[in-house]
Amino acid sequence: MLCGLCKQKEATVHLTQIAGEKMQKVDLCEQCAKEKGVNDPDAFSLADMLLGLGASQEMEEATGDSSLKCPSCGFSQADFKKSGRLGCAVCYETFSEGLESLLKSMHKGIRHTGKVPAGLRRLTDVKKRLGELQSQLDKSIAQEDFEHAAVLRDDINKLKSDLAEVPEA
Repeated sequence: MLCGLCKQKEATVHLTQIAGEKMQKVDLCEQCAKEKGVNDPDAFSLADMLLGLGASQEMEEATGDSSLKCPSCGFSQADFKKSGRLGCAVCYETFSEGLESLLKSMHKGIRHTGKVPAGLRRLTDVKKRLGELQSQLDKSIAQEDFEHAAVLRDDINKLKSDLAEVPEA
């Protein structure tokens, strides 16, 4: 098995972190393990390994204050560096500057969008399409394009009947 960092040498150091029901593994060669301070628990940051090298340093540089602490739980950047987790919801506001660039590199964006049930997604799509057709209809009537307006009216009526069949979420 190759080293998870340099991807060149054989991994001889195998780290496993278990938090709750989740398990994360990191495999390192001897040289990378020494460079990352795996033998020294105070210098080693599993968060850096799992989130990307330099993640906590990047966060520290972005905020410009390594002594910054959460006013609610007292969590510091050093605590984040050691655990890879924040202490409470207020931490996200406290460390927002550093987290923004870190989250952008890890995810598609910095705003959580979540998942939408299929039925609700279909309902919102139909309502959005209905609004678009209604504005096109208004525009066609204003331009006195009554043939196109009649087609749009029929499309709107069909969508409304489809909407009546969709159960409310």
